[in-house]
Amino acid sequence: MNADCGRDGLMKRLGGSARQVRQTLTAWSFILPALIGLGIFVYGSLVYSLYISFTSWDLLTPARWIGFANYARAFRDESFIQCLYNTVYFVVAIVPLGIVFAMAMAMALNKQLPGIGFFRAAYYMPSITSTIAIGMVWLWIFNPDQGVLNAILKLVGVSNLPRWLESRVWAKPALGIMRLWQVSGYYMIMYLSGLQNIPNELYEAAEIDGATGWQKTRYVTVPLLSNTTFFATIMLIIEVFNLFEAVYVMTEGRPGGSTNTILYYIYAQAFQRYRMGYASAMAWILFVILFVITLIQFAARRRKEEIGF
Repeated sequence: MNADCGRDGLMKRLGGSARQVRQTLTAWSFILPALIGLGIFVYGSLVYSLYISFTSWDLLTPARWIGFANYARAFRDESFIQCLYNTVYFVVAIVPLGIVFAMAMAMALNKQLPGIGFFRAAYYMPSITSTIAIGMVWLWIFNPDQGVLNAILKLVGVSNLPRWLESRVWAKPALGIMRLWQVSGYYMIMYLSGLQNIPNELYEAAEIDGATGWQKTRYVTVPLLSNTTFFATIMLIIEVFNLFEAVYVMTEGRPGGSTNTILYYIYAQAFQRYRMGYASAMAWILFVILFVITLIQFAARRRKEEIGF
């Protein structure tokens, strides 16, 4: 009898093991195609781009190994330095204002009012609309002769109207305005989610202590949204460093290279001049810049947490 029980238990364990193996194989059969695609088209492409960054290759002739010459060339290239300056300008101009506007819109729309969903959707819509389509609309808005923006400025008495995208002075601010308008709604949704997770009891306690509306915002809302702000800042910096579509549609880097960004310059070198090795080297320089900035932000965030901020 004991032998029969032992045999039954063994058969159950073997049956259970076989069933687990089948389930595991079934799961891998669903996951494996995605992993193969990820390995080939993402990680494989990354490794290959790193390789060709050390070569001179024009797509038509065999790649020739030149070592770090492409990287050295980038830092001697005045156009690349100008693109780096322009990109940093957009980061400095857009990121802080984007965070402030997104938080302000979220606080304004974090109310249970009739029709509030419409306004939330309206502010979010630009972030999911094609940048190409948005760029075409803003080309008309910034038209110096027939655009709506200059028409409004003329109505309020401005005589020296900006030439906007035709001016080396105004082209970068114009692109910044367009991009700021487009991305703020996306980060507004993040802040709305963060605001709705703040307990009302904290605001009630602050009111009992005599806090004003500004004090509640400064000492309750903003600190409790610090994690959201940290994530939004990292994502927005990466997004602005990768500014491409707006430049491609609206200015193509003009006038005089004043709106040329790193990503657009990489595109021009790779697909207009066929300098694939040089373009790959600049792409990896951009990756290193973003990686270092992200590490610095994480280190700063960790330090604030250690001191209890």
